Amino acid sequence: MRTSLFTAGAVAIAAALALAGPAQAAESDAQLSVLHGVPGLTVDVWVNGERTLDDFAPGTLAGPLALPAGDYDLAITAADAADPSAPVIGPVKVTLAASGNYTAVANLDAAGQPTANFFTNDVSQIDPGKGKLTVRHTAAAPAVDILAGGSPVISGLANPNEETLTLDPGTLSVAVAAAGTTDPVIGPADVTVAEGTHTVVYAWGSLADNNLAVAVQNIEGLNSAPAGVPAGRAGAADAGAASAGQSAATVGIGAAALLLLAGGVAVSRKQTALRRIL
Repeated sequence: MRTSLFTAGAVAIAAALALAGPAQAAESDAQLSVLHGVPGLTVDVWVNGERTLDDFAPGTLAGPLALPAGDYDLAITAADAADPSAPVIGPVKVTLAASGNYTAVANLDAAGQPTANFFTNDVSQIDPGKGKLTVRHTAAAPAVDILAGGSPVISGLANPNEETLTLDPGTLSVAVAAAGTTDPVIGPADVTVAEGTHTVVYAWGSLADNNLAVAVQNIEGLNSAPAGVPAGRAGAADAGAASAGQSAATVGIGAAALLLLAGGVAVSRKQTALRRIL
C-alpha cells in the first residue's frame, strides 16, 4: 500500500538526518518529515548542533525519520556554513511525542520573509470508504477562498494555516478565488481523494516572484480495521520499505494550482507556528 516518490535530494536528507536518530527504530519513535520551501536558498540543515545535510535544495520533502520522543534543536544556515551559530532560520526547538507524526517546514511567511512552521500530522484511522485531504498554506501569497459550485465553502485560508476534510474517495471539481471574490483565478479543476490515505498539500514559494509550487505528502495505510494499520507509521524512503506509510513528491506551479484547490475544501485547523527569524 506504499509508494515512494521521493527525489534523490529527499533520500539524501533522510539518510543524513538518520545520524541524529537511533540505529534501529522503536515502536514508540516519532516520525519527522522536513520540507524546504524557501525558493532560491540552498541551505545546510543542523540537528542538535550537528550538520545533517549539505546543500539542501528548495522543493525537497524528506522523511519520515524515526526519532525518539523528546526535544530537538533545528537550525538552517547558508550552504557550507562553518557552524549553526548564524542561522537564516532558527534555531527552533521542536518537541516530538512518542509515536507522533510531524512535518517541519522552512518557508516564506505571508510577507515573504523566511520562517519555519511545525505541523502535527493526523494519522488517526480513517473510516472505511473515506480519505482525508489537507492543504497547508506556507507560501508568500494572500488569503484565498475555495469555491464549490461557484460558491465559497472556505473563506480566507491564509499563511500559515491548514484545512482538512474527510471525504468519499473520488474526484472533486473545485476552484480558488482571491479572498472575498467569486471569480476563479485557478480552476475549476479535478482533485482526487484516495481511500485510507491522508494527502497533505503544501503551497510554497512566492506569488510576487512567480515561483509558487507545491509539495505533496501522502500518509497511507490509515484504513480502519481489518485492512488498516492503526498508527499510520511510515518507513524509510526507499520503495521496498513497509507496506503502510508515507510517500512524498514535489511538483511545480502548474500542478500547484490544481493541488492548492484541494486543501481549501477542509473544515478543521491544527497548526503550531514556530518562531520566525528574518
